[in-house]
Amino acid sequence: MKSQLMKFASVGIALLFASASFAQQVKTDYARGTDFGRYKTYSWEKVQTQDPLLVNRIKDAVNGAMNAKGLMQVDSGGDLALVAIEMTKNQQSLNTFYNGFGGGWRWGGGFGNSTTTVDNYKVGTLVVDLFDAKTKDLVWRGSSSDTLSSKSDKNIKNLDNGVHKMFEHFPPEAKK
Repeated sequence: MKSQLMKFASVGIALLFASASFAQQVKTDYARGTDFGRYKTYSWEKVQTQDPLLVNRIKDAVNGAMNAKGLMQVDSGGDLALVAIEMTKNQQSLNTFYNGFGGGWRWGGGFGNSTTTVDNYKVGTLVVDLFDAKTKDLVWRGSSSDTLSSKSDKNIKNLDNGVHKMFEHFPPEAKK
């Protein structure tokens, strides 16, 4: 009975770690010493994606975040120039489950067996760069990565959530 409980606990922990590995990852960085308070407007330079349907979705999500931070979009000549790049790549995860008797270094072998499954999935990444339009220097970068779904609505929701998290602490506070 105790060994069955241990097996169920092991499977539960494995599933927990597997689901955590698929969680959305958001990272940001910025040029230290930049006075973000001087930026009032922005304009789009480029949105690069393999899926033309994503161009407006990316722009809408970023525009919403920028507007919420008090920045106004202009057609050209903004204080900030925005570039967004979306990319996808294939990933794999291997999951091995043990059952039966034996196995492991303590038991010295036995009649147990293991099953390994391969999960293939796609990860989408969005990188948003903000450049000072006058100096052409990169002043801020945000990236968001998440597992892609076969459902478009879920991907759009993940895009919106990722952009929201990206801009959550924008503009960075000046260090004192």
